[in-house]
Amino acid sequence: MLSDQATQAAGDANGAHQPSPGHGRSGTIALAFASVGVVCGDIGTSPLYALREALSHAAVGGVVSDGEVIGIVSLLIWAIFVVVTVKYIFFVLQADNRGEGGTLALMALAQKAFGRRSTFIFVLGIIGAALFTGDAMITPAISVLSAVEGLKLVTPLFEPYVISITLAILIPLFMVQRFGTAGVARWFGPIMLVWFLVLGALGLLNIGNELQILHAFNPVYALTFLFSHGVISFIVLGAVFLAVTGAEALYADMGHFGRDPIRIAWLALVFPALILNYLGQGALILSDRTALSNPFFLLAPGWALLPLVILATVATVIASQATITGAFSLARQAIQLGLLPRLDVQHTSDTQEGQIFIPRVNRILLIGVILLVLTFRTSSNLASAYGIAVTASMLVDSLLLFFVVWKMWRWPMWGSALFVSLFLSIEVAFFTSNLLKLFDGGYVPVLIGAAMVAIMWTWNRGTRLLELKTHKDSIPTRNLIRMLEKSKPTRVPGTAIFLTSDPEVAPAALMHNLKHNKVLHERIILVSVRTEEVPRVSPSARCETEKLSDDFTRITLHFGFMESPRVPAALASLRKSGLKFDIMTTSFFLGRRTLKASPSSGMPKWQDGLYIALSRQATNATDFFAIPSDRVVELGAQVTI
Repeated sequence: MLSDQATQAAGDANGAHQPSPGHGRSGTIALAFASVGVVCGDIGTSPLYALREALSHAAVGGVVSDGEVIGIVSLLIWAIFVVVTVKYIFFVLQADNRGEGGTLALMALAQKAFGRRSTFIFVLGIIGAALFTGDAMITPAISVLSAVEGLKLVTPLFEPYVISITLAILIPLFMVQRFGTAGVARWFGPIMLVWFLVLGALGLLNIGNELQILHAFNPVYALTFLFSHGVISFIVLGAVFLAVTGAEALYADMGHFGRDPIRIAWLALVFPALILNYLGQGALILSDRTALSNPFFLLAPGWALLPLVILATVATVIASQATITGAFSLARQAIQLGLLPRLDVQHTSDTQEGQIFIPRVNRILLIGVILLVLTFRTSSNLASAYGIAVTASMLVDSLLLFFVVWKMWRWPMWGSALFVSLFLSIEVAFFTSNLLKLFDGGYVPVLIGAAMVAIMWTWNRGTRLLELKTHKDSIPTRNLIRMLEKSKPTRVPGTAIFLTSDPEVAPAALMHNLKHNKVLHERIILVSVRTEEVPRVSPSARCETEKLSDDFTRITLHFGFMESPRVPAALASLRKSGLKFDIMTTSFFLGRRTLKASPSSGMPKWQDGLYIALSRQATNATDFFAIPSDRVVELGAQVTI
């Protein structure tokens, strides 16, 4: 459930640290332990419903044969092995963008490997990022709901209150996001370690009920089921995929934990625990067909059922937390890459850059989650709404990986295509099987993803068109300097900083200041902020300074797509190189544009309206660039697009 961007942020927002070569063996083990709490929460809660849903589709009249149980468990085991262990653990983790992973990082890496801007690669990145939105809403709903449903097995008295209890857990979870997660994140690792140990122990205790379940290790049983059940096997594949949702998180959080710690956590703990649990569930069903209703919770003896429900609920809350914080991180990356308007990004920690809170994103997710729980009401119904977004996201990863393998790893084109097609063939099968759920709820993530694609594409396209129009209607900066040398305006003491998106032309705020106030400060600094296609920019490459004249300086600030663009802090670092910058004697001049639609904008009318509506949602530049509000002068202008 947790898409690749989700835990890219989870590591950030939960206080994970960037690995360094100097950690040594003990440091690697510590990071592996920490990654269990952040990276593996989503895929680790899949046993709650994956096998149950797969068997429910195969059961005819509520009955399944021994061969069908073994075949489906075999499908689960081999799906986890091929999709997660082979693809992500052994191959995809090799593709890192300066240590970072995830769809947007992979998109940037593919663009770099391709050598020029590719519309196809860019669109793939937009689609991958957009699909996560539906994923981020469904993950908390299905995870917590499936755990709370275990209360019905403790006593039927809880059945009428499952929805209420689920909402009572989810609503406070979203409400506390503004306070950050550092205080509770330290418990994620220990809790998830206990969770995986319990998963493995429950499975191991039940395998002895029917040792024939061990035949599931033989892929022949999986293939036999697929080729002997026609359309039913195709439908079952959609449910089998639930076992590998969250695989992308292993790649997305590589930048926070490192390649080796994630591999150790997966191979030494998570992978064996999941396999043992699915085998145990299968053995239980072989010995007792009544366990089909909820094989996971029925693995536990009666006395352990309530503690298991509580532990499962806590584990699903952790998985949900990673998704929520992942949405914040993804939104910030999309803003930095020009895919979304500037939103209010609040930092919840003085020491951890990644601990952020975006109120608008939090509200949208909360409303979406509540509507999903109230609409679908059971985890089985939600399972039908799930899968399309995640399988499509995996397809995007594989297609982007092709360009990295071909251009960056320098494999021959035919070899790259053959390599990637091995994974694509499996993922296409999963994707098409999930499409069968389209009218049973699968349309939900599709509609959400389509809406996000429209928003991102419109914002990116509208911004580029507006920049071209502004550039065309503006005066080149060097021409303005020559004009000012001939017609000298009144100069006043101090420094004026003008923020501009186009460093080659005179900022609109500068021209308005000259036009209306008829003065210039002694020192003029033109600052533009550029987001690079790398996660983070080193301090040495942060600033680029160019002296245009005795009193005009042009500065370009470079930030990575995972960084917050704090302009004053970046300018203060230039004092060592001779820049005279004192925040108390400096005024920041910002332009505020009011947009109006134009018949010749270059976009359809609906896109004009959407772009203008999105621009009204943008937070002001003062907050976004962390500029002290008492040092800012805003000058407005009306612009047609």
